[in-house]
Amino acid sequence: MLDALGHPMRRSILEELADGALPVGVLAERLPISRPAVSQHLRVLKEADLLVETVAGTRHLYRVNTSGLDVLRDYLDRFWSTTLGNFAALAAEEAERSGDVGSGTAERSSPKQ
Repeated sequence: MLDALGHPMRRSILEELADGALPVGVLAERLPISRPAVSQHLRVLKEADLLVETVAGTRHLYRVNTSGLDVLRDYLDRFWSTTLGNFAALAAEEAERSGDVGSGTAERSSPKQ
């Protein structure tokens, strides 16, 4: 899934589809690449479960697969939670080392008169 998002054009395609389903032709008009190149990128995104394809007559419409994005979000959230936890532990350790374990605000010295 992350490999599929590694290419900037695929991220651009997802951004184009954020507001709703579009056919390949419309995507090709909006992007600076050929229609066959758009189709290749769509295939990669679809295989990564980031897009859903529906057929409407002779048109193939592509839309963002929200359940695929949920899987991606859950995956990234694990790292984010771990990173925040590590940061909080380091901040607490640093505060303890510097003796600044109070309310979290620095003391201000009053101006001399």
